[in-house]
Amino acid sequence: MNLKEYIRSIPDYPKKGILFRDITTLIKDEKAFAETIEQIIKKSKKYKIDKIAAIESRGFVFASAVSYLLKKPFIMLRKKNKLPADTYSVDFELEYGTATIEVHKDSIEKNDSVLIIDDLIATGGTAEAAAKLVDISGGKVAAFIFVINLFDLGGSNNLIKKNYNVENLMDFPGH
Repeated sequence: MNLKEYIRSIPDYPKKGILFRDITTLIKDEKAFAETIEQIIKKSKKYKIDKIAAIESRGFVFASAVSYLLKKPFIMLRKKNKLPADTYSVDFELEYGTATIEVHKDSIEKNDSVLIIDDLIATGGTAEAAAKLVDISGGKVAAFIFVINLFDLGGSNNLIKKNYNVENLMDFPGH
């Protein structure tokens, strides 16, 4: 199954000059969604994983299904002020602004090996912030798995240069 056929491209969203890769057309197709989850699981089996984390919000769609099927705890990396208990926070830059993500302080234990899943990697700012959250929590990043890699924006390469394991299911140009 060619999963790229299920990705819709929307020009000038969320702002002019951005070509948005929309996963809603992938997840609304039950066969394409199931194949996506199977491919993520297959790639994840290369790594020792204690927990699965995902970046809000589209990463939750994929990671919760993978977490359920692999019977691993699911950790939510959320936008600022969305988690009710004590949190660690990391500020970062996006390709179209700035943001903060947080994790509950009791979500990741010392030496936990954490798989981070997200729908897409562009410049890598969000992924690097997620890795920092795992690190300050005492865990270590086993790998990143992205559904889509916007290869010409350099995020995957930046993570690889920092010695992270990076996997993706498909590549698209970012512009």
